[in-house]
Amino acid sequence: MSVIVRNAEDIQALGEEVGTSPWVEVNQDRIDGFADLTGDHQWIHTDPERAASGPFGTTIADGHLTLSLLVPLLEEVLVVENRTSSINYGLDEVRFPAPVPSGSRVRMSATMAEATDIDSGVQVKIDCRFEVDSQERSACVARAVLRHHFAA
Repeated sequence: MSVIVRNAEDIQALGEEVGTSPWVEVNQDRIDGFADLTGDHQWIHTDPERAASGPFGTTIADGHLTLSLLVPLLEEVLVVENRTSSINYGLDEVRFPAPVPSGSRVRMSATMAEATDIDSGVQVKIDCRFEVDSQERSACVARAVLRHHFAA
């Protein structure tokens, strides 16, 4: 279920919990496609045979692949209407505490950390935590900084 906000005041009044995204499968095709896009073909990600005898017993997603899911999964839980633009302004913190094994599913929970007025909009800091369906530890934790601009 999505939270819909229509202006900066709605975002600031949102409160702490934003929501949790649907599950997304991270299969070997997605992992290989990310490796092709980034040029990072490290065996732990792209060689299932070698990875079977590695530290995780299978290939794992690049941490940056998991992180790249942040914006589309956040858009699943927070819909910002009436905006003229939204800018991915950066990240304050990112950690990859646990791997995402090939074939597993991830989802992201989002919690509002801060909302600050800026010219023609609001800057938000959202704490995002990615969980994997097959493990207890989070795969990625990040504080995203986004700027939403609205017409005057």
